[in-house]
Amino acid sequence: MRTRDTLRTDAHLRLAHGVSWLTAQRGDHPSRLLHWPWRQNPYPTYRRMREQGPVVSSRLGFQAATTRAAVDEVLRSRDFGVEPPEGTTVPDQYRVVDLSFLQLDPPDHTRLRRLARPAFSPRRMTEYRTEIEKITGELLDAALARDDVDLMRDFAQPLPIAVISRLLGVPERDDADFVRIGFVIGAALDGANSARHLREIRDATAELDRLFGRLMAERRAEPREDVVSTLVRQSDDGELTANELTAMCRLLLVAGFETTVNLIGNGVMALLRHREQWERLTADPALTTGAVEEVLRFDSPVQLTGRWAQADTRVQGVPIRAGQQLMCLIGSANRDPAHFTDPDRFDITRQDAAEHLSFSGGAHYCLGAPLARLEGEIALRALAERAPALRPTGTPTRRGTLTVRSLSAFPVSTRSR
Repeated sequence: MRTRDTLRTDAHLRLAHGVSWLTAQRGDHPSRLLHWPWRQNPYPTYRRMREQGPVVSSRLGFQAATTRAAVDEVLRSRDFGVEPPEGTTVPDQYRVVDLSFLQLDPPDHTRLRRLARPAFSPRRMTEYRTEIEKITGELLDAALARDDVDLMRDFAQPLPIAVISRLLGVPERDDADFVRIGFVIGAALDGANSARHLREIRDATAELDRLFGRLMAERRAEPREDVVSTLVRQSDDGELTANELTAMCRLLLVAGFETTVNLIGNGVMALLRHREQWERLTADPALTTGAVEEVLRFDSPVQLTGRWAQADTRVQGVPIRAGQQLMCLIGSANRDPAHFTDPDRFDITRQDAAEHLSFSGGAHYCLGAPLARLEGEIALRALAERAPALRPTGTPTRRGTLTVRSLSAFPVSTRSR
């Protein structure tokens, strides 16, 4: 029998969903992003919102920064933070997973980010390259030998999970569990949509924490040259608490998984839908670096991020009240015609593609951006060199998420017709 709390949660979430659906039906563009069919392809909605102004208000009570200038200003401004001001009530369904410093402002954000930074140093990137190339080659060997290839299942998903697992020191036997758990927690960035979904998120988080708890115990007994060993030592030295240690491991897994999976999936889909661009890349794989930046701009793995006004302020001249929630529409900023010429055109030789905001900005600029770029470059270059005949054999299946824009399945063939 369902408990009273479960029934109450379901009723509350159904009501919230119904209200936002009705609001979307009445022409409220920000709320339309929360629902199908608009979230399936949000770019026309982004365009309409940019036409309304740099900051657009929703009848649901939040505001959205739509242009590149507005989003960049908010991300860099000290008038905004990721934590709601004291006294602000945030519904439980939007605070379901603790993702460490991603959800914290200074000084805690600064302290925890400093502890994680060595894992992404230039020296570490050089060390990771050999391992990433090895994993990529092994996955492609297996994929090229198959008749039925799913780009997501056989390549885009296992590559970054293997990389982040090796970085953290996670045993290979746990990779499949991490993929499954990563998808659940990644979807939680949109919040829970039912009591059952809330329970699934909490169960997945608890399972992940048990996996990390076991790994931490192993590293305390036998330290190695991996990130978890370093973090365990820092925790034992009093530099971070046990809860902070677990939350940071959680963040490194989810962030390291989601961004790169979606970079590869969205990137290959864009390249194959614009065949002339794929052929340019296969003819000259040296274009891969620019291709990665254009993929990040054209179809960003992370479409939005939230901020809270900590004081009365203005964004591009628009007044914002203290305590107001503002959604920074990264996907819209990256298609802003005021900054990018012909922004809906996919062009891997675009000179200013790297001016996208797909890794956020300001104090919260993505710490793992160098690793995501490195994995993306190695993956796309390997595909271009070893599978030039790559083509879709079916319609890609998109996940029903908003914050992360990603595919769950993409049937392809690596063989010539």
